[in-house]
Amino acid sequence: MDVQKYIALGILELYVAGILSDKENLEIANYAKEYPEIQTEIEAIEASILLLSKKASPGSKHSFKSIMDRINREVKVIPINNKRGAPISTYVGWAASVLLAIGIFWMYQQNQELKSDIQVVEQQNNNLEQQIADSDSSLEKTTELLNSIRDKNISVIPLGGQDISPSSYAKAYWNKENKKVFIDAKGLPEPPEGFVYQVWSLKLSPLTPTSMGLLENFKMDENKIFALNNPNESEAFGITLEPAGGSKSPNLEQLYTLGVISAS
Repeated sequence: MDVQKYIALGILELYVAGILSDKENLEIANYAKEYPEIQTEIEAIEASILLLSKKASPGSKHSFKSIMDRINREVKVIPINNKRGAPISTYVGWAASVLLAIGIFWMYQQNQELKSDIQVVEQQNNNLEQQIADSDSSLEKTTELLNSIRDKNISVIPLGGQDISPSSYAKAYWNKENKKVFIDAKGLPEPPEGFVYQVWSLKLSPLTPTSMGLLENFKMDENKIFALNNPNESEAFGITLEPAGGSKSPNLEQLYTLGVISAS
């Protein structure tokens, strides 16, 4: 028997696909036992199909039987006329059909993965665009803030640390014309859970505190600069630590910073 010529017929691909008759399957099984080259070729065909399937569905577990069952469900195979006189071209044609079915299945899986990858890339692009937009917005706010505190009408009042926290410090940028104060609280420690910093406008004689507002979301604010309204005739500014929601009058035992406005 010319083994190489027999392998070239393409009948082994049909044997692997499981579409031959019982008699033909038995004949090929006997040849495989007799001729190691035929057994090796059968194993090579099975390995190729398994490799294609793994590439098509990475991470999934496959058996050779499950793959061929799926191919046979999706491709209608016309039974071969079981006559020894069948032309060689018939066997070669059916072998090509099986391989074509495998190729179509692999391409379909690759197409599905490509669609999924495109969706991921589109989502990443959307996220990047949003980050850029947020960055531009943040830059505009920073520029606006810098222009505000550099205004020629701004008075800068340093607020020094007090007994409860000597290392604390802050600055108040007060624009009397538009009645606004910018508090730079970078030198304050983060408030404990359930507490908030409260800013006070002070008249010194007699001591009369008026709340200007709270330094809300202190932990989340990156630059720690807060804009507050101040319609008062202030003589000093103080910052105290108060329970969440603020207080009607300052707790002087929790006075963190204090700064007197210069008479000049």
